Amino acid sequence: MLGFVVWIDLILFFVLFALFVYIFVSVNITNLHKVYLAFHFTMMIWPFCQFAIKTTGNPTYQLFYVKAAFVDSALLSTGWVFFTILLTGQTRFLRRKILLLLSTPAIFSAACIIFSHHRWFVQPVNGGYIQRTYGPLFWLFIAVIIIQVVTSLYVISTALVRDLVPRVRKQVMLVLKGILAVTVFILLDIVLNVVLDPYLPVIPGMTSLGILLSAVFFVISINRDNVFDITTIAHQDVMDTIGHGILVLDEYDNVVEINRFLGPHMHLNRGEQFNIRMIFPESSPAIEAFILGYYERPLERIEIEILHTVIQRYIKIQATAIMVSGLQVGRIVTFQDITELQRLIHETHQQNRALQERNHSLIMVQKELSETNRQLQQMAITDSLTGCYNRHYLTQQLEDEVILNREKHIPFALILLDIDFFKNVNDTYGHLAGDEVICQTVEVLKQELRQTDVLARYGGEEFIIYLPDTREAEALHVAEQLKARVEMNQVTIANAAGPVSVTISMGLLTINDFSLNSNLFEDVDQALYQAKNKGRNRIVHIAR
Repeated sequence: MLGFVVWIDLILFFVLFALFVYIFVSVNITNLHKVYLAFHFTMMIWPFCQFAIKTTGNPTYQLFYVKAAFVDSALLSTGWVFFTILLTGQTRFLRRKILLLLSTPAIFSAACIIFSHHRWFVQPVNGGYIQRTYGPLFWLFIAVIIIQVVTSLYVISTALVRDLVPRVRKQVMLVLKGILAVTVFILLDIVLNVVLDPYLPVIPGMTSLGILLSAVFFVISINRDNVFDITTIAHQDVMDTIGHGILVLDEYDNVVEINRFLGPHMHLNRGEQFNIRMIFPESSPAIEAFILGYYERPLERIEIEILHTVIQRYIKIQATAIMVSGLQVGRIVTFQDITELQRLIHETHQQNRALQERNHSLIMVQKELSETNRQLQQMAITDSLTGCYNRHYLTQQLEDEVILNREKHIPFALILLDIDFFKNVNDTYGHLAGDEVICQTVEVLKQELRQTDVLARYGGEEFIIYLPDTREAEALHVAEQLKARVEMNQVTIANAAGPVSVTISMGLLTINDFSLNSNLFEDVDQALYQAKNKGRNRIVHIAR
């Protein structure tokens, strides 16, 4: 009947196996997971072999289990170093020469254990190997274990001296605790059960317990810090189906994954250091700004579009942080060929530019037509010689104004004036001189009138003025001012010996009584007729 002491190693084996199953079930399987699972499985072999030794009385089987346990330990120590490298992100140690150098001591010691005479390694006590003594190869094996421990500590120390993010530093510290735990228990096992064996009873399960504690630390690190998430996110099978270049980096810019689309254009291997500058064939202010943002603002999403002068393609480059639990665990850099998109955009811009030019031409034509219409409208209501309004415009304007003035009882006035003896000017100096006299007389009249007053050519040398909202006294004052200013005006004529002055006769009609329904033009014309008959150069006022 086997005692409890015999079952200790088997119990520890099953605990390790339970952790193995937990990791297998709780995380997605990738290449990195498989490496860990193989490493974890080797941790289970030692306690199982220690249990198996105690279950058989055959020395041959016992020796087999002893050798299997120690060969497993040799391989485990090497896997231990490799997994430490992966967890701490020291991918530079994964080069072929370094891997061979790290593996050689363990492989050599395992070969010595398997093929050497068993007495060089272990000797039975009382005819069996449950209790045993060790030969010189055992101490060679211990030296190899120490070398692997020192190597692991060196990898960890090189990681800790770097400027690590808090998540990675916690992860490295857990790995360090695991290594120290298993090292302490192995050393205790050697001291208590090998060196002091003649003096102390055997204490079973110490190395197995150290392996268990180490495995617990690794499991905590994997699950708490999401060690495998970055590989899960950038799973190679998914990445290779995407038509863009994808580069997945860890927090140190080491290459984790590179998809099939990008591989032929960028000669990078997993574990190599990525330099963002290498993707740009030349430098420019925009590129330097992108690189600066890449290094100084790693949590921001940055992008740039460039014409790659080497391949003559437009490339859009984006860099995005990979966040897990609020911490950056890496970065994804994507490369998108937007040459066709740029061509379509260029064609669209060209078409838009052509449409804009056509629209501009149509707008110019519209403006020209509008200006022409305005000029035609202006010509229709103005006198071509003097530029003031014509009789037709004034007639239409007065129809609306008179109705409004009568409804609201607003006083107004009309002045009809005629240049005195204008026929003599034409006969003496010619019609061109007469036109000049008319034009300069109009300019004098405009200078004295208000902006609201309306001056129109009534016909020939006759002009009519509408004075809105003007009472009788104010209208008389305006008429006197106009008459005096015209009389003072000196008109220079080319063929005349001196300046020519003219006078005007004026008929003034003021409207104050809105009950009367008189003909305005007949009344003001009658007033002008009287002014001419009374000797000209005067004002005749008629009030209504």
